[in-house]
This record gives sequence, structure tokens and C-alpha cells, in this order.
Amino acid sequence: MTGRQEQTPYLDALCEYARRKPARLHVPGHKGGPGADPGMLEAFGERALSMDIPALTYGVDVGIEPTPFEQAQRLAAEAWGAKRAWFLINGASQGNLSAGLALAHRGSEVVVQRNAHSSTIDALVLSGLRPTFAAPEVDQELGIAHCLTEETLERALAATPRAVGAWVVSPTYFGAVANVRALAAVAHARGVPLIVDEAWGAHMAFHEDLPEHALAAGADLVISSTHKIVGSLTQSAMLHLGHGAGAMIGEDTVDRAVTLTESTSPNSLLAGSLDAARRQAAVHGRELLANTMAALVLARAEIQAIDGLDVLDERLTGRPGVFAYDPLRLAVDVRGVGASGYELAPMLREIGDINLELYGQNVLVAVFGMGERRLPEASRLVAALRTVVERVGLDVGGYQASFAAPPPWGELAMTPREAYLGPQEVVPAAQAAGRIAAESLATYPPGIPNVLPGERLTAETLAYVQNTLELGGSVRGASDRQLRTVRVVLED
Repeated sequence: MTGRQEQTPYLDALCEYARRKPARLHVPGHKGGPGADPGMLEAFGERALSMDIPALTYGVDVGIEPTPFEQAQRLAAEAWGAKRAWFLINGASQGNLSAGLALAHRGSEVVVQRNAHSSTIDALVLSGLRPTFAAPEVDQELGIAHCLTEETLERALAATPRAVGAWVVSPTYFGAVANVRALAAVAHARGVPLIVDEAWGAHMAFHEDLPEHALAAGADLVISSTHKIVGSLTQSAMLHLGHGAGAMIGEDTVDRAVTLTESTSPNSLLAGSLDAARRQAAVHGRELLANTMAALVLARAEIQAIDGLDVLDERLTGRPGVFAYDPLRLAVDVRGVGASGYELAPMLREIGDINLELYGQNVLVAVFGMGERRLPEASRLVAALRTVVERVGLDVGGYQASFAAPPPWGELAMTPREAYLGPQEVVPAAQAAGRIAAESLATYPPGIPNVLPGERLTAETLAYVQNTLELGGSVRGASDRQLRTVRVVLED
């Protein structure tokens, strides 16, 4: 297997096409570099532009079978242990859209973990599926959501006898990993496939000290955001079909869904980066991950030595909704200092040009890639944290008590698709409580919807979203990003 995984057939085909200097009587208009804006050419480089070629190019993705593109996807399936893998050029979001459309072939109801990514909600809008939401476990100390327990999934499936699938998230943004093996057993006992949004866990297949990855644990369809940790280009991802999926979710059905949600002009550089990232993960991933994990052990120890700071780590394991923890997430608990994460993040940018993946009221999250050999950024983060703590001082007792957890989600009055496509009007946010939302309100970070199309708005949720905006967060999905108005369903 290792010898085969050394190959990069698709990337090699792109390089060969560029090397030949063919007559480019096709798109794109920059013609591999000569037609590009000088600034674009200087920034991206002639080499990259020379490999930016369209789909249906002979010798790359059409021609003698298996084509280099087909070979690359087969190697990806082999590396992750999938029955089949699809390259995605619209991110893991495309994987969620494809999963929703594939499930809709089976019926109209689905069980969904409520803190799913906003693209999962987009999939419900596109597919027309009616969700039964299963609530994740909420950490009352940290104010963050963890994973779904098997008991919660069992209750949700029992309450939805016509469900066509169970859709869960693992790992979470904060590193909590679900007991996917147990969740798969619950779903399969009910005769439905388990879909796992493993956007943050593409690396877990390549080191034995990491939590078991979803495919190995029996998941049937896995969304894998390869760019996040494994290191392909932004917007590239993969979708994996499990070997045990069988008749529950057909390969042809998934293939049609992927085709429907992808561009007819896929970016060859994104696909080439997936081919290369797969090779690095399969051939060198174990060594690279070992180095990164060892460096992060030291970084966590240095952060814990700073008065007022703590870190999230394997100590979370065993809490409700946390079966294991992903150590490539460096999450800093800031409750012991005299400022929230919303206040600390801008200070870190000012002091050390530190740009975080996520920050919230109680937690800052830094993400490290599989291939970071020396992790100089970890030392920069530690130094900047020391400086900001010196500036803001320690908490004197009132901060943690002032924390407000997200309020309960509103009642689902109609399907997300019905609300999104139905008659609507825009009303002042102050008058929106009690109305049915026609749009999502997902506070970022972390981008988990507080309100979905089809849910009744509550005064508490509107106040929570508005407070997040005032603290420095943002809201995705809203037609008015300042939340002065809200789009709602026009009811009789």
C-alpha cells in the first residue's frame, strides 16, 4: 500500500500538461499565465497558473481509464479506508449538501444533531428533509456544546420511526470526539445509515494515538474537510462512503448528489492539492502527527503555567458527550483572566499578529496542521498570551457568573425548505419574537445556527445573538448582518 500511496497521478498529470506547453484553445482566459494580470501572475506564479486547466482535459480526467483523476480518488479511498472517495471543490459544505440530497432519495425525515454546521442546514433546505433535532451535551462550565450521546440518538430515532438517516458531528470545533462506534450501532439497529460530519477529523486516520476515525468506527458516509488539518488548499475536501453502507445509501446515489452540487468548472489546483495532501498523510502522516502532538504537549504546559489560563485536553474525556479528545486543537480556557475571548483576540492580533481559528466568551481556539514540523507559531501564541494576561490581569470573581449560555432552540414549526422558499417579510428585530424564521442566524464563532429557517424566534435567542454581535462576533445567514431586521415567514 505504501508504494502505491507514494504516487500522485492527478498532480503528475497536471504537471505534465503544463510541461508540454500545449496550445491552450480553451478556458481559462489567463491561458496558463500569458493572459494574466501582472499582479496576479506575480502573486500566484506562472507555475500555478500553468496547471489551472479545465475539466474534460484528455489525459487528466478523460481518456484511457482509469484516468489520473480516477486513480487519485481510488488512492484516497484506500488511504482513509473508504469504499469510495469523492474529491470536493466546494469544501466540506459540498459534502453536507451531497449527503442531504442522497438521504432524500430514501424518504423525507432525518435525525440531525442540533449543533450541526450551517451547511447541514443548507442541505435541509435543498433536500426538503424534515429534521428531528437531537441536542448535544452542553458543557455548563465552558458554555460550549460537545457531541451527541448514543442515548440521545436512540431517543431521537425512536421518536422518528420514518427517519432515513442519523446525522452527527465529530469532532467538534473544540476537539470533543463522539463515540462514533456506539452511534453507528444505534443507527444500524434502526436500519438507517450514520452520516458523520468529520470536517475537523481528516487527520485522525493516520496515527494510532488519535481517536478512532469515523470510517473505522462504522460510519456510512463521512464528510472530511481535508484542507483544515491535513493541508490541501482551502475549499478542497473529500466525501467518503463506508464499506458497510450497502443498500442503506447507494454509491450511485451519492455520486449523483456530488455531481449536482459541484461546479461544472472544477478547479484543478484544488483537486491536485487533495492528491498531494493524501500522499503526505498516507506516507508521512504518522511521523508528522507525532511531531505536532509532541510540540503541542509542551505548548499546553507553557500556557497552563500562565496565571489565569488553562487548556482543554484529554481531561474532558468522560464528560457527557466527550468520548475522546483531539489533541491537534489548542483550546485555551480564559475564564481566569479579566477579559473575555472576544476582548483578548483583538489584543493578540495587535501584540503578536496572532490570528486565531475561533474565539468566544470563554475559550480561544488555535488550530495546528498535520505537517507543522517546528510549530514556531505555538511559541508566538504563548508569548502573546503572557503579554495580554499582564495587561488585563486576573479575574476577581464576577466574570464567570456573568456568562450566559445559549438559550434553548425554538420550536420547529415547518421544514427549513418550506420556510426558506415560502412567502416572507422583513420585520424589525424587536418585533420578531414569536414569528417563524425564514433565514438562519448563526453566530460566528463557531458558526452553529442559533436559529434555523422554520423555527420560532424567541426573545431570548434574539437577545443572545445581538449580544454576540455587540461583543465582536458576527452572524452568518442573516440578510441584515447587524440584526436590525429579521426575515420571517408571512403567516396567515
